[in-house]
Amino acid sequence: MDLKHRQEQLIDFVGGQWLVGNDSHVTGAYPRVDDKVLPGHLRDLVDERLNVRVADIHRPVLAIAGLLHDFDWDICPTPEDHPTYGAQILRDHGYPEDIIRAVLTHGEHTGIPRESQMEHTLFAVDELSGFIRAVGLVRPSKSLDDVTPKSVRRKLKDKNFAKDVSRDDIQKGADELGIDLDEHITFIVESMKPIAEQIGLAPSA
Repeated sequence: MDLKHRQEQLIDFVGGQWLVGNDSHVTGAYPRVDDKVLPGHLRDLVDERLNVRVADIHRPVLAIAGLLHDFDWDICPTPEDHPTYGAQILRDHGYPEDIIRAVLTHGEHTGIPRESQMEHTLFAVDELSGFIRAVGLVRPSKSLDDVTPKSVRRKLKDKNFAKDVSRDDIQKGADELGIDLDEHITFIVESMKPIAEQIGLAPSA
């Protein structure tokens, strides 16, 4: 089975769960897609994003946007086509525009302004959650228990660490939510702890 077909299976799987209204698949216990369908990179994104708790957004919809926002990364003709390429696939599969807009607006290069709380939240969590995971992986304990705002900020200043992660986007994400960056870091770290083992980190105490 080629990668594009596996991605199509993922879209259909998530869409099917959403259409039947079975929220248990996207809240609390997020969908456990078989590894043969879901590549490792995307599986990490699923695990990181779906545990983020945002009280004023309909969580199943945010979960779906978080699950799918990078699904096209490995099948785009060029990196510049992401996420526009994937957004069109989602549109062809009948996904609603609020999810498609969230996917599109997480990429600064699309030039589409973020408007909804879901769009701002996805953008604010995207780069930071991956960066926090990277910080955890280089800690001696490999545990999120040892990841603090101070340790994250120290790595943010190291331009050779996770150099593909935009520091500007991380700060901008917190600013768009109107919260202090240290508070945002703490929130994301705590949100990731329950699934630490599933994203390759040591379990939290």
